[in-house]
Amino acid sequence: MSKPMLGLILGAILGIVDGLSAWRVPEVRPAIVGIIIGSTVKGVISGVLIGFFARKFHSLPLGILFGGAVGLFLAFLVAAIPGEHGEHYWFEIMMPGAILGIIIGYATQKFGRARGALGSPASAS
Repeated sequence: MSKPMLGLILGAILGIVDGLSAWRVPEVRPAIVGIIIGSTVKGVISGVLIGFFARKFHSLPLGILFGGAVGLFLAFLVAAIPGEHGEHYWFEIMMPGAILGIIIGYATQKFGRARGALGSPASAS
């Protein structure tokens, strides 16, 4: 599977898990569907960006660093939006976002297929 596709799929799955983790915060339970959808979109965007980075730069440490930075940045954008009563959930949003990015960065570098690898249409003659 290509690195961007792996990032997209893994980002969607981890995004859903990330959104479901909000269930433990009673104040946000009424908005859980929107949180899950938003987390999934954030995960997909992170996954695609990290996957394209992994295709361009073949470095596990750089992939993990870039993944963490992308996940943290996108989570920051979401955490900066105040809740219904003006509250912010910085840690609760940014920590899982960074972890999501780190996992995707690792997985796309380690398990994603490089362009032109055996078995890909680009290498068929």
